[in-house]
Amino acid sequence: MLPEVHPHLSTPLTDQLEHQLGPASETSQLDVERVAGIAVVAAAHSGGYAAIGHLLGLLAALPAPTEAGERFWSDLWRSSGTAYLLPATIKAGVLESLTGEGTILARQILSAVDEMTPPQRLAAGEVIGQALIESDHLPDLKTQVIGELWLRDLELTAWHVLHADRRSDDPVGRKAFLKAWSNV
Repeated sequence: MLPEVHPHLSTPLTDQLEHQLGPASETSQLDVERVAGIAVVAAAHSGGYAAIGHLLGLLAALPAPTEAGERFWSDLWRSSGTAYLLPATIKAGVLESLTGEGTILARQILSAVDEMTPPQRLAAGEVIGQALIESDHLPDLKTQVIGELWLRDLELTAWHVLHADRRSDDPVGRKAFLKAWSNV
């Protein structure tokens, strides 16, 4: 599940390309070296985009928030003890993530996980694992293990989304980072 790409979200990438490769003029040629440079800079900036896509993919693996999935979402609410994961609560964050901006959803997910006690997390993992086994046809795996792995993946991916959003790629920040680590 990939979010849409919008020009305003690629401004940091554009800035880095111009910084690393120089401004592109209308007469410049795209030689192999320039294309390789673009690929390297683009790869360095793809972590946040990939994390948003993975976050959406994890949610897509769960039953859809329709009448058919109503029992799952009700059981998840009761077991987790938090409304932060309910479709009505995360709807705006999910829709925003589909446009390439995943920080709202990531914060909601981390808040939900933080709010759960260890027994609630285990119970939520059981509910999630059961739903995943039913939808992915993985009957030989334990529901608790699958659910806990899914929750850990969700939590870590939400962190990746937030961390990628906070990274500073500006030249001043880079110089300060380099100076600090060079003087160790």
